[in-house]
Amino acid sequence: MTVFCYIGDEASAAGFRLAGVQVRIPAAGEEAAAFAAAQAEAGLVLVSAAVAAELRGSVLDAAHAALAPLTLVVPDLKGEAAVPDLAAKLRRELGLEESR
Repeated sequence: MTVFCYIGDEASAAGFRLAGVQVRIPAAGEEAAAFAAAQAEAGLVLVSAAVAAELRGSVLDAAHAALAPLTLVVPDLKGEAAVPDLAAKLRRELGLEESR
C-alpha cells in the first residue's frame, strides 16, 4: 500500500490525519528534515505552500523532477504563501510565454 504524507500546519494536518494520511508538522527551521523524511517513506508527499516557501528552491525543483515520490504543493490554511504555478513555469521554459 502506498503511504501518503502531508507536511504542514497543525489544523490542516488534523484533516489529513482523519483521511488516513500520515502527517508531519515541522517546527520552524525543521522543514527540510521533515521533507526529506517524508520523501524516504511515502509514495505521495503533499507539502503546504507555507512549508514549500521555507524549502530551498533547488530542493523542491528536484522533488518535482523526480519520478518518485510524487510531490505536490497544496494551499495552506491561512493562504499566506502562494502555491507555485507549475504550468506557467513550464510554458516559460518551453518559450511559449514570456518570462516576467
